[in-house]
Amino acid sequence: MTEQTAPAHPISRFPVPELAELPEDIRERILAVQEKSGFVPNVFLALAHRPEEFRAFFAYHDALMEKPANLTKAEREMIVVATSGLNQCQYCVVAHGAILRIRAKDPLISDQLATNYRKADITDRQRAMLDFAVKVSQEAYAVDESDYAALHAHGFTDEDVWDIAGISAFFGLSNRLANVTGMRPNPEFHSMGRG
Repeated sequence: MTEQTAPAHPISRFPVPELAELPEDIRERILAVQEKSGFVPNVFLALAHRPEEFRAFFAYHDALMEKPANLTKAEREMIVVATSGLNQCQYCVVAHGAILRIRAKDPLISDQLATNYRKADITDRQRAMLDFAVKVSQEAYAVDESDYAALHAHGFTDEDVWDIAGISAFFGLSNRLANVTGMRPNPEFHSMGRG
């Protein structure tokens, strides 16, 4: 009896360009990420299929996720993981779950948020933030003044509310692209921040 190996899974159902074929600015960004993390997250390779959209996607990503703001980087990742779990986006739950575990210095938080943020070990303030982010993700049409009042009661400003909504909405786009393209998370993400 011969031993069979599992078939390799493509990282996207669409063509994935070779690094050497990419425009210089995109190639440099991908190589910088590789140097920092030790691997190239598959999202960079999958989205490089369309260079103009790649640039726009990561420009907006960075504007939301990397700027100085009242939301911590861990709280931003909480929004991504909680909403991506509800949107059934394997890529974003796994990849951003790894980032969240590292930023929160908590090996359990990502699994809790992706499964049911309402039962996660988070503060009341963070739960209010996620209640709003989830509402934006799942039923933005129902957002009203009571949602703003609930956030203001926890010390969030209107600018914070915009950030929470922007992150939730942006990752709704990301979740849908990842699901449609069949994007697969890198194996490296699964163990990051757990030790």
